[in-house]
Amino acid sequence: MCTQIDAIIQNGGVAVAQPEYLRIADDLRRRISSGEFRSGDQIPTLPALCEHYRVSETTIRNALGLLRNEGLIETRARAGTRVRPRPPIHRMAADRYRTTPSAKSTPYTRDQGIGWSEYRLDKRFEKIQANAELAALFECEIGERLLARHFVFYDNDQPTQMSTSYLRWADVAGTPVADPINEPWPGGTRAQMATLGITVTRITESFTTGMPNEAEAATLRIGAGVPVMRYTRRHIADTGRVVEVGHPIVRRGDTTIVDFVIDLAEDGSV
Repeated sequence: MCTQIDAIIQNGGVAVAQPEYLRIADDLRRRISSGEFRSGDQIPTLPALCEHYRVSETTIRNALGLLRNEGLIETRARAGTRVRPRPPIHRMAADRYRTTPSAKSTPYTRDQGIGWSEYRLDKRFEKIQANAELAALFECEIGERLLARHFVFYDNDQPTQMSTSYLRWADVAGTPVADPINEPWPGGTRAQMATLGITVTRITESFTTGMPNEAEAATLRIGAGVPVMRYTRRHIADTGRVVEVGHPIVRRGDTTIVDFVIDLAEDGSV
């Protein structure tokens, strides 16, 4: 049984007593990561934890609140507090946009490693005008009409990605691409552009990370302490014209790995 001894940390050479709730959260986190408490296991009750760590109920609540914020545990009425199932790690391959498959798949389903029947997409379409930020990304005039497509991507019943994708209204007006009933579209955006006679020859992406805002945490069903990865994608046609902007695309950052491949010439140059 643990004793109620303050953990000591060094801070600029000065010994500082670590708050008890942080010490308890560290120990519970260790017990979860070691497999002592596995996915779906119930965490001991408040009285049991108070007795085990010899602290007050308030201290235990603060420790559990920290782990809940990190997405490690969840509490449900009449079900107690349990270890939250952790989604598997998914890799975003460097060549995920390279081919337009004939089978029913998209870059997202290939990233997730799922079939078409396991893929679900929530969508909402609206017409907007480009603000200064979108105009800069599209390299167009402020006020140009765009189609905004708001998506939430599901791997089975688990939301793993959300995004807003913009297309030029002049390209898609009156076409099947502008009708949400046709989503998800096999082959993704490149396949859609091909039906419009637009050949995409370049895709750019830029990545940032940060903590989720309230909408992102709620949509992706993650704790406020779980970081997210946000990135901006642009589809560019063979004419050099930007035809699609995904901004932002948001995924939980703790379960996403982005792979890059950089081919070098024999002399070491790019």
